[in-house]
Amino acid sequence: MQKPQLSGKTALVTGSTSGIGLGIAHALAAEGANIVFNGFGDAAEIAKLQQATAKDYQVETLYCNADMTKPDEIAQMMQDATARFGSIDILVNNAGIQHVANIEDFPIERWDAVISINLTSAFHTTRLALPKMREKNWGRIINIASAHGLIASAGKSAYVAAKHGIVGLTKVTALETAQTGITCNAICPGWVLTPLVQKQVDARAAAQGISIDQAKRDLVSEKQPSGQFVTTDQLGALAVFMCSDAAIQVRGVAWNMDGGWVAQ
Repeated sequence: MQKPQLSGKTALVTGSTSGIGLGIAHALAAEGANIVFNGFGDAAEIAKLQQATAKDYQVETLYCNADMTKPDEIAQMMQDATARFGSIDILVNNAGIQHVANIEDFPIERWDAVISINLTSAFHTTRLALPKMREKNWGRIINIASAHGLIASAGKSAYVAAKHGIVGLTKVTALETAQTGITCNAICPGWVLTPLVQKQVDARAAAQGISIDQAKRDLVSEKQPSGQFVTTDQLGALAVFMCSDAAIQVRGVAWNMDGGWVAQ
């Protein structure tokens, strides 16, 4: 029986206790990668998540509760993961937050938090993961950007700036590792029905007095010509491809999976 393609590899996925990060973590685990989870949530539920992942996919797991706004905690997470597994072979920078307000009304502390978590944290994890990847001459860095890493929407100045920055960081990382076995790429999702987006759906339904299903259709159709949400399974499959040997010359790409949003 053939081994899963990522057997023996270790993947650290930031912001992986729910949503897109969790979907990608499960996809990588299904291919044999050990998983380092990171994110906030109830400790008992996270312990169950670890146990279920380990059992379902026959891999090892670790949880690190690093606050991605704090460089010291990020460094400790990277150190703990390396101590447990020897190296981080696959780094998925997924942690992110959002705040919506016009520029003149945007709270300074929210700007700083969005930039710190969505952009600066990826710099710290990347700089700390690269030395071991270079030693092994193998590594995959996948930055979860957004359609907003390629285009803009009003009211989202910090998020758009951070996601454009992630795309730029991706390109520089790809160039600096271009003649190695390390690749760096970005995935730019459109609307994905994560718990955070579900809250927006619920709020729209309540404000407009419409059904949840109608609110979903209205929300997604504003941006995505397909009229359908991107799924975490689809994003996970793309991440697995980016980790494969077939993707060795996919370098510095900002790959939008967005139902046609950016094509307009």
